[in-house]
Amino acid sequence: MSTGFVTPVAAAPGSTRSATRADVRSSTWSGLRSSAAPLALRATRVAPPVLPKVTSAAPTTMAVGREYPIKDYRNIGIMAHIDAGKTTTTERILYYTGKSYKIGEVHDGAATMDWMAQEQERGITITSAATTTFWKDCRINIIDTPGHVDFTLEVERSLRVLDGAVAVFDSVSGVEPQSETVWRQANKYKVPRMCFANKMDRIGADFYNTVEMMKTNLGAVPAVLQLPVGAESDLSGIVDLLTMKAIIWDSDTLGASFHEEEIPDDLKERAEEYREQLIELAVEQDDDIMERYLEGEEIDIPTIKKCIRKGTINLSIVPVVCGSAYKNIGVQPLLDAVADYMPSPIDVPPIAGVAVDDPEVKMERLSSDEEPFSALAFKIATDPFVGTLTFCRIYSGVLNAGTTVLNTVKNKKERIGRMLLMHANDREDVKEARAGDIIAVAGLKDTITGETLCDPGSPVILERMEFPEPVIKVSVEPKSKADNEKMGAALVKLAQEDPSFRFSRDDDSNQTVIEGMGELHLDIIVDRMKREFNVECEVGAPQVAYRETITKKAVIDYTHKKQSGGSGQYARVVMEFEPFGEEESKDDDKAGGSTGFEFTSTIKGGSVPREYWTGVQKGVESELMNGVVAGFPLLNLRATLTDGAYHNVDSSVLAFEIAARAAFREGMRKAGPKLMEPVMKVEVVTPEEYMGDVLGDINSRRGLVQNLGDRGNTKVITALVPLAQMFSYISNLRSMSKGRASYSMQLDSYDIVPAAVALEISAKFGKPVVAE
Repeated sequence: MSTGFVTPVAAAPGSTRSATRADVRSSTWSGLRSSAAPLALRATRVAPPVLPKVTSAAPTTMAVGREYPIKDYRNIGIMAHIDAGKTTTTERILYYTGKSYKIGEVHDGAATMDWMAQEQERGITITSAATTTFWKDCRINIIDTPGHVDFTLEVERSLRVLDGAVAVFDSVSGVEPQSETVWRQANKYKVPRMCFANKMDRIGADFYNTVEMMKTNLGAVPAVLQLPVGAESDLSGIVDLLTMKAIIWDSDTLGASFHEEEIPDDLKERAEEYREQLIELAVEQDDDIMERYLEGEEIDIPTIKKCIRKGTINLSIVPVVCGSAYKNIGVQPLLDAVADYMPSPIDVPPIAGVAVDDPEVKMERLSSDEEPFSALAFKIATDPFVGTLTFCRIYSGVLNAGTTVLNTVKNKKERIGRMLLMHANDREDVKEARAGDIIAVAGLKDTITGETLCDPGSPVILERMEFPEPVIKVSVEPKSKADNEKMGAALVKLAQEDPSFRFSRDDDSNQTVIEGMGELHLDIIVDRMKREFNVECEVGAPQVAYRETITKKAVIDYTHKKQSGGSGQYARVVMEFEPFGEEESKDDDKAGGSTGFEFTSTIKGGSVPREYWTGVQKGVESELMNGVVAGFPLLNLRATLTDGAYHNVDSSVLAFEIAARAAFREGMRKAGPKLMEPVMKVEVVTPEEYMGDVLGDINSRRGLVQNLGDRGNTKVITALVPLAQMFSYISNLRSMSKGRASYSMQLDSYDIVPAAVALEISAKFGKPVVAE
């Protein structure tokens, strides 16, 4: 059966399914790994045959049924710091698996996975792109994620629905700041991962330093599977530490052919040392095999692979491979490692959820076609030809076109119309999707990112997704009346697609304010409004998105009573307001941030019936956007309903909502309110002669230097600096260093604003600082 992704060619002898273009491309490498022929007969490999491109006048439709068993699925993401080579690596994967007929280069604006105009112009990935390809006997669903810190939400929501991840590192720079961020995100969702030390052909590349940085900066336990042969411009291949052979690529075949030879003499001793470390790490994953190893038994390669796979899936070790995607070296072994070591959907724990009618009741769904259908919507996108697309990861069961499913978060039914498999922005219709699949559904009316779709007869709410708080905002004013009419619809659409983007109307200035994760993020939003919605805007200067919090506990007893003839309003609430514990707040911030609010009730009796609790929660949440210090949103606080009273006739959900609002406002004034500001982790790479000037400038910006280090011939300064002090920093840095220094930054946490600065901010926004 044709999958619609690759064209059938002649089947291999004894094969149970038709061979594909991917099989032909992979046969060069796979034959080299598995053939039992003598070395002399299999030393040289030739380029794969050039196959004609098959076109069709009508859209392809994948037939019903599962061609690949779920154990052969690999749902992976490609993640890294910006410019580490994620998209370039993905482009090579698509080429060698037969998905693409040519290699698209990022710097030419021709990368398949960077399909947005803004991505092609800027040479960066902005939105995560999905595709499906095949290697050996595995179906690999790939999501290529952005590396820029402003688009970290794309990584967050991709990791939420993936079973494994490939972290790509620039072997010159090693572990960079955004690499640490995405690693923490993967830790948060317990995603097994492996590493690809890329750009080994560049001047200054150091594979061994990169591996050490994985240990020190990420806390990882690297299981090194390969060593590079040659370095920088002399890079020619890799040493496979399992087979103890060197694999050398032929430079004139775009990496399609390679040959095997003995390990160079200058590498033999190091290869033996690293192989011994690899075997020891592997056998530690299985007590029985460890015992056999300690008794002197030679452990065969398939058993070692099983041990590495086990350790990878249980997060004990991280396989590491190397190469240069741009120079077409090491990509096929990377694919082999994905097939060998990355988990299938049935290798990871079942997806967890809660009962719809009682959040205290825990539920789970196994990755099986036999289970009731459940899926998580993890991304919304607007397609100019199809309309709104809802990307879903199917965790269990089978989904057919034309069926009706339940959105359990909103308690609304959705009809499944058109289902699509995506290849960047290309679409392929499918009639059926099964557990483990990642698909896009066209035309859902009510479902947004993070919501659950499931079988109406077996409802469940899957684990929620958390979204980071915006850190920067700008005002936008439409240039004309026509632009003004279109801008509202454009902003709504963009906010549906991107939960880290928000907009509001400032009543004081009568301006529309948009908020996001950074200046680049908001630049892209404004550019998309112009290109996709024909809305021209004047953009104001960037401002910091401050937040407020409380510093101590306050207990409020508030009664709302209103009588004006007939039934009145009555509600009494006793509420505790307290800050999150320091570690809780820190964890939320490090994980990428969330709303930082929690509502609970400790009422056991009937002083406030359960049906009124939603009114209390709604009342509190309606006040979260208006702090008492300077009117900024509140975070890192917990509200607990501890007691209260109601009236059989006069009480209502609305009455309790009004009482909760008043209690909240009073509680915030008494709970030690403070203003908070986003603090950025800044990394500056500078020649040593400018280090003194850079340090002095950081100190003048209220910065706190955390670490001074070396990277090749340059110095690396790591510091925490308030975002308010970082606007236009690049201009100052270039001036200080004559254009030779560079920097990157990412959100580290929200911190209390110093009292003197808080007074200035509060006065600027027209509110007096609240006395404690």
